[in-house]
Amino acid sequence: MNKELIELRVNGRTHEIAVEPSALLLDMLRQGLGLTGSKRGCDDSSCGACTVLVDGVAMMSCTLLAASCEGQEITTIEGVREHGSLAAIQKAYGDWGGAQCGYCTPGFIMTVKSLLAENPDPSEADVRRALSSNLCRCTGYNQMYEAIRSAIEAERKGLAVAK
Repeated sequence: MNKELIELRVNGRTHEIAVEPSALLLDMLRQGLGLTGSKRGCDDSSCGACTVLVDGVAMMSCTLLAASCEGQEITTIEGVREHGSLAAIQKAYGDWGGAQCGYCTPGFIMTVKSLLAENPDPSEADVRRALSSNLCRCTGYNQMYEAIRSAIEAERKGLAVAK
């Protein structure tokens, strides 16, 4: 197949990359740019491990064509930070044990970042609804919900996340 040169903005940086028209965003991020935080879990957008933000909206990169993202801002887990350090939700996941093996964690964090950008004070039902697109095979989800509540509360108060 013939490759085409596309320009993608990923984590605030512009990249020119040659991709086949059928190249998936997940593969381009992992192999083309070396951003391996997004994971391949299912290849059919049913697990959420590959979630990235495209113009701030949580999207499954395993079923999204890379070329279709030209001109949009893509944010991966590697691009999530606040003032050069861990974002509140990342710190809370660590503090509350929200990650077991960690494989699905980037997808969950990206989904939560999208939710909080849209609704900075979501109800528990809002959080559960948003996270219904993500699967974790290791945990009972309770630590994740505690981490999310902690991060929301800390951001509301302008404080560092604490357990």
